[in-house]
Amino acid sequence: MPTDGWTLLPSPYIRYKLFNSLFLGLSVGTIFIIYKPLDPSVYSLGGIALALAMLGIAQLYGRIMTLGWFRRISIFVELVVLAMILGFLAHPYTWITAMLVYAGYQITFSFGSYLVRAETLALDDDELLRRVDTAKQIGYLLGMALSWSFYKILELRGITDAQAKVYDLHWLLLLVEIIILAFLIKSFVKGKAQS
Repeated sequence: MPTDGWTLLPSPYIRYKLFNSLFLGLSVGTIFIIYKPLDPSVYSLGGIALALAMLGIAQLYGRIMTLGWFRRISIFVELVVLAMILGFLAHPYTWITAMLVYAGYQITFSFGSYLVRAETLALDDDELLRRVDTAKQIGYLLGMALSWSFYKILELRGITDAQAKVYDLHWLLLLVEIIILAFLIKSFVKGKAQS
């Protein structure tokens, strides 16, 4: 993969993938509560838009399959997620917020195939790929366990309403997303990495 003058540092990148998957494990159940105000037809239109976006992005592979673009697109995707969290915390459980969160996830998903392919090319080492995939699975499992524990602790504190639980979880998601961005930014350095 052409580097565009960037170097990918494996250690912070593996931590980024761990926390990224931890975020996924934490948040997986929240969308069912957030998307409640949406009509099912929205998902059909969203699916069409997602497929068209992924098709368009695939046509750009010849141009964007570089380490510099991989960095930019990865950071863009995480900034979209950060904006969704902040938007939800500011205005939870409105139709507009549900639509914005849904649209945000569709934007991030549209880059999914690109990011997986670019990551494989950028790492280009069986051992690094093993370490990244291991970190992703550990992060996801930890996220699911932490999510379950978080909800149970809220119940012990008398918070049983599903919307209140999901809202409170978003404060934890905000913290995790900030950590994700920090590790992602540390994962790329301009020029050759020092040994």
